[in-house]
Amino acid sequence: MNHLGADVVIDYKKDDFADILHDYDLVLDTLGGETLNRSLRVLKPGGKVISISGPPDLSFAKEAGLNWIVQQVMRLLSFRIRRAAKRRKVTYSFLFMKSSGDQLRQLASIIDAGTIRPVVDQVFPLESTKEALTYVEQGRAKGKVVVKVG
Repeated sequence: MNHLGADVVIDYKKDDFADILHDYDLVLDTLGGETLNRSLRVLKPGGKVISISGPPDLSFAKEAGLNWIVQQVMRLLSFRIRRAAKRRKVTYSFLFMKSSGDQLRQLASIIDAGTIRPVVDQVFPLESTKEALTYVEQGRAKGKVVVKVG
């Protein structure tokens, strides 16, 4: 993984990233749950965790134009993670992902330029989708598993 530009390589089956990483400004959380909670430990004071899988927060509800009652529900849903973040002197925010042609085009150009190099472990034809899913479920993939359509 070092050849891909990684500064630190962690075997998630053996090591807890929160015990190894520290003093980061930003964490982008895609898993939520306990991983989100442990992510707070790697941030330095003033840092921020942004999650696409954690609980929606009040800011999200306001930006989405949701009514006051729903805003308060969102505030309550995110109370525990916001409180844990505040104790560590960091902040939490929820990011709602929505599909966007412009964003996908920007991402494609970044990949084409080689700035981001996704690691592809294996490519399966469409008719082998079941085998691809089995391969992923077995946890053997060392990168992305692609199902090729057409």
